[in-house]
Amino acid sequence: MSTPSTSDRVAVITGASGGIGRAVAQRLAADGMTVVVHYAGNAAAAQEVVESVTAVGAKATAVRADVADETEVAALFDTVEQAYGGVDVVVNTAGIMLLSPLAELSLDDFDRMHRTNVRGTFVVSQQATRRLRPGGALINFSSSVVALALPTYTAYAATKGAVDAMTAILAKELRGRDVTVNAVAPGPTATPLFLDGKPQDAVDQLASMAPLERLGTPEDAAEVVAFLAGPARWVNGQVLRANGGIA
Repeated sequence: MSTPSTSDRVAVITGASGGIGRAVAQRLAADGMTVVVHYAGNAAAAQEVVESVTAVGAKATAVRADVADETEVAALFDTVEQAYGGVDVVVNTAGIMLLSPLAELSLDDFDRMHRTNVRGTFVVSQQATRRLRPGGALINFSSSVVALALPTYTAYAATKGAVDAMTAILAKELRGRDVTVNAVAPGPTATPLFLDGKPQDAVDQLASMAPLERLGTPEDAAEVVAFLAGPARWVNGQVLRANGGIA
């Protein structure tokens, strides 16, 4: 089992232009990793993340791709390998969340979530499995709502249940590669994705559910990613619930 120095590692973070992805990029950069800030549409936000990383002395670059498009994702990995020589960590934070009771959910919205959350995770993971160097780590993003079973989260939780299944099986498929595959499952976290459209009383109710009586922060999730991306070489095929004890 190889454990390269974090300063030698190259990390690709999907959805890194905001929310949890931004915090992950900054946290891995603090460990000395070179970070690739993936974004889908907001180039300005991605560049802000790059500047925040380079300001503290780490290397970073922004690369655009549609995570569900296999050609664009392959090109992203080609770009990273050409620039930095290889890939050691891949973090799938890109995702969308559209809430509705199952009976009322637009199937177009269901397909949109499935395309990004399931197909996108699959496509990026496929490239990661082909390219990660020994000692590498693939870290997916699930959600604690899979266990919480909250009303209106049916379709979103279903996409994250698929991520859980992929994570457990892919870890076994990579036997002998010295590459770990895990998922982080945050609880309610104060990100634009989570807060958008929610009235304050609903946010307060969700914040009170955890024994720690607050919402999670992107930095809370980023700490778990840093653990899985660095020292946690004996954690493999797991879904870690980073939710303050909510479930």
